[in-house]
Amino acid sequence: MHAATMMAKGLLSWVPGVQAAFYDRRAAHGTGSASYCYGVWIKHLSILNAHGMQGIPRSVLELGPGESVGTGVAALLSGAERYVAIDAVPHMRPEANVAVFNELSHLFRSRAPRPRPGFPPIDHYLDERLFPSAALGEAQLEGTLAPERLARIEAAARAVGSDDPDAMIRYCTWSAPRPVAEASVDLVFSHVVLNHVEDLEGLYAKCARWLRPGGWMSHQVDFTCLGTAAEWNGHRAYGDLAWKVIRGRRPYFVNREPLATHLKLLDAAGFEVQLLRGRKEGGIARAKLAPRWRGISDEDLATQTGFFVCRRRPA
Repeated sequence: MHAATMMAKGLLSWVPGVQAAFYDRRAAHGTGSASYCYGVWIKHLSILNAHGMQGIPRSVLELGPGESVGTGVAALLSGAERYVAIDAVPHMRPEANVAVFNELSHLFRSRAPRPRPGFPPIDHYLDERLFPSAALGEAQLEGTLAPERLARIEAAARAVGSDDPDAMIRYCTWSAPRPVAEASVDLVFSHVVLNHVEDLEGLYAKCARWLRPGGWMSHQVDFTCLGTAAEWNGHRAYGDLAWKVIRGRRPYFVNREPLATHLKLLDAAGFEVQLLRGRKEGGIARAKLAPRWRGISDEDLATQTGFFVCRRRPA
C-alpha cells in the first residue's frame, strides 16, 4: 500500500495545478526556529574545531538553508564576516530572519546550552554549560557580540534578498549566474540536504572550486527513506522505473546514493575526509533489494546518517 500511495503521488505531480497540493516548493521546516539553527551551527562548529579547523571561518557558504538564514546568522554571531546561502528553490521567508536574529542574539549572549543531543554526539566537545567555549572564547564573543556589530548583522538580516554582491548575507538559488566566486570561501556546510542532490559529482566539484586551498567543509547526510517506504531503508527495494514514477516532477527528491558514493566523489574532487557514521538496526532484508542496490555493502545498507568533515587538499 505504501508503494502504491507513493507512486500515485509521483504521477499526480505531473498534473498542472495538482503538484502544489502534494508539494509546496516554498515549504521548509526547521530553520524558522532559532533553537534549531543554534543547535545545527554549534554541532558543525564543534565537530570542525575538534577535527582541526582553527578559529572561525571568515567566509561561510551554506547549501540548502531553508525558510530562514538563521544558521548563517549564527555563524556571523560567532565571528564570520560573510555568509552566502544557496537553495534549490526559494524557500526563505524574509519575515523570519529578524525574529530568528533576535532569538539567536539572546542565545549567544546567555551562552545557552546546545538544544538537544543527537548524532553525532558533541557533548564531550562542550563545556559544563554545554556551550562550545573551546571554539568560542569569552574574549572573542565580546567582540563578535558588540552592540555595533549586532546592529550590522541585524541590518543584513533585514536586507536579505538584495542584489548587493558584497552584502554581509547573500541568499540565492542555483539559477543565479555566478552565486560564488572561485576560491572565495573558507567553509561550506549543509545539514540533511545532500541526500536530495541529484548531481553530487557536480556539486562537490563546485565546492572544491569555491573553497580556498585548505578550506573546510562539513555535511550531515541522511541515508534513510525519508517517508518513501515502510521500512527506514526500504527505498532500496524500488526498481529504477518505480522510483522514477515515485519521484515524479518534484524539483528535488531523495537521491538514494549510499555513503560510499559520497566518499568516492569527495576524494575525486580533492578532499581529505574524516567520517562519522551512524548505524541503525533492522530495515529491509538484503534479499529484497532492487537489482541496482544488490552490490551495496552491509555497512552502507545499515548506515542511517553520516557526518563528513572535509578539507580541500592544497593545490
